[in-house]
Amino acid sequence: MPALYLSHGAPPLADDALWPDQLAAWSAELPRPTAILMISAHWEEAPLALSATSTVPLVYDFWGFPQHYYQVQYAAPGAPELAESVRKLLRAPGLPVQDVPDRGLDHGAYVPLVEMYPDADIPVLQMSLPTLDPRRLMDIGQRLAPLRDEGVLIVGSGFFTHNLSALGGPGVPAWSAEFDDWGQRALAAGDVDALLDFTHAAPAGALAHPRTEHFAPLFVTLGVADAAGELDTQRSVIDGFWLGLAKRSVQFG
Repeated sequence: MPALYLSHGAPPLADDALWPDQLAAWSAELPRPTAILMISAHWEEAPLALSATSTVPLVYDFWGFPQHYYQVQYAAPGAPELAESVRKLLRAPGLPVQDVPDRGLDHGAYVPLVEMYPDADIPVLQMSLPTLDPRRLMDIGQRLAPLRDEGVLIVGSGFFTHNLSALGGPGVPAWSAEFDDWGQRALAAGDVDALLDFTHAAPAGALAHPRTEHFAPLFVTLGVADAAGELDTQRSVIDGFWLGLAKRSVQFG
């Protein structure tokens, strides 16, 4: 299976004129997964945690939206077998894995999945970000890489630029455009060292990501690709901007 990093959008993504169709077309091109492992920017918890392995209510982790966004359902089957595989792959000194059996999918997971796999018939497991350190996340991705041979789709879900407080009027802010251009070129060149040091290496790095949780899932995906020697296979499947934020989404493999 390929490994993905996608910009997941807020709940209003479903109302966008273009983006839902882009996500649906992307999933239609992929082999059908046996299960999906989601790593969302919206779940930071240490030690590393795994979500419910049965169908439980979604986590509506947003505020101030119209009521219908809190009525979205995505009752995907749980993935207990995948959870056990993840535990085995990550089990190591200094890397404990905990279970959070009542934790449902948050909007970084279910919002894109509603568009990509609307039938909700593929088992889904969500994994927390136990750290925001890029190198540690890349190591976790390398450990998870064998899941691809089991047909598991590994998805890092974030946003290629994410600074809501710096968004101003209409159009794309310079900092968002500059970071997106830099990131596209770094990915195309396979410049992992620059990506790992993005807050310093990228133009407006600290402005594009004043907090780095939305870029962090990329490093899990990079680790998965690196373990398979597939960093040079990356391609941007979705690009452009949404409300001034770069929605670049990439596939490896």
